[in-house]
Amino acid sequence: MSTTRIEASAASLSWIPSEAVTGLAKAAFETGFAHYDPPPPETVGDLEELRADDRFRYANVLSGWADVEDGRIVRAGYSATSGVLMGSTTVRIGRLGATFAAIALPDLRREPQYLSDGSVRLVQTCGGRTALPAPRAVPHPPFVKLQSPLVWTTLALTLHPDGSSTVQLPGASAFPRHWIYDASGALTLKSGLTDYSAWAAHSFGTRTPWGDEDSPALTVAVETAGERTLSRLLMTGTQPKIRTLDADEMLTLQGEPGDELYLLLDGVLRVDVDGHRLAEVGPGAVLGERAVLEGGRRTSTLTAVTPVRVAVAPASAIDRGRLAELARSHRREDVVAPE
Repeated sequence: MSTTRIEASAASLSWIPSEAVTGLAKAAFETGFAHYDPPPPETVGDLEELRADDRFRYANVLSGWADVEDGRIVRAGYSATSGVLMGSTTVRIGRLGATFAAIALPDLRREPQYLSDGSVRLVQTCGGRTALPAPRAVPHPPFVKLQSPLVWTTLALTLHPDGSSTVQLPGASAFPRHWIYDASGALTLKSGLTDYSAWAAHSFGTRTPWGDEDSPALTVAVETAGERTLSRLLMTGTQPKIRTLDADEMLTLQGEPGDELYLLLDGVLRVDVDGHRLAEVGPGAVLGERAVLEGGRRTSTLTAVTPVRVAVAPASAIDRGRLAELARSHRREDVVAPE
């Protein structure tokens, strides 16, 4: 009986986007004592090089192998390259700066789960905390914490007998932003919501995977290349207003007049047309272009699934040619999502 060995990997990169920090801690970022991060690349290669360039706060690298016999995986395990890559934290006071290495916690790995279709699922949790203290009041014992909250992601990598693989994010800390990369190194998923306040208040002790629980992660699809280009133009070429919405609050109503563009900075919006749910979109999505191009009335209703932060810009911020290209790539209103 012949045996074929297959290997695959996935990774998450976690980083702090602008507008993600709320409350009193925001002042540390606004004054330059701490810093936000530019988005990681859309395709990753050498993670050590990215870490040296301070492009992420930490990475969860999940690599696995599997032996295939007669079309089924019969043995599987984690590769030696699996584990956490902790970044560093740089703080500045005036022209002076200091860099502090982060502290990694033990990697958590579940036993391989063999599935009925012949595949295998590997699940790994990685994370840690910054070495800097973070004194704060918390709403449960011990009511005051000095150490920083914990950050983590839980990745699930499924290896299939044909050599392909898929990656999921079943759990993650509520902060910072987590981007997920597949075996080819391409960005494939994003966490949809950052919640700094909840993270600071609860992410320690038993409320972490190293205690008794993980936090379910809300993931969304990756925006299009056109949206990435437009988001840069909206944020650098204009001074957009930042609007916040609570969960279940409406951003646009189908049929109402509208001539503004929206860039979703954080959270998840539901897209409905004629009472049918079409999609849910997350950070990076650019919305509202069809109203600008098609008579000035909203072609869909946008409702916040979670708390949302959105940048609002006039339609004149982007030329109509780019908007038309974006509209052709969207066409969300033409496809009804399954109920």
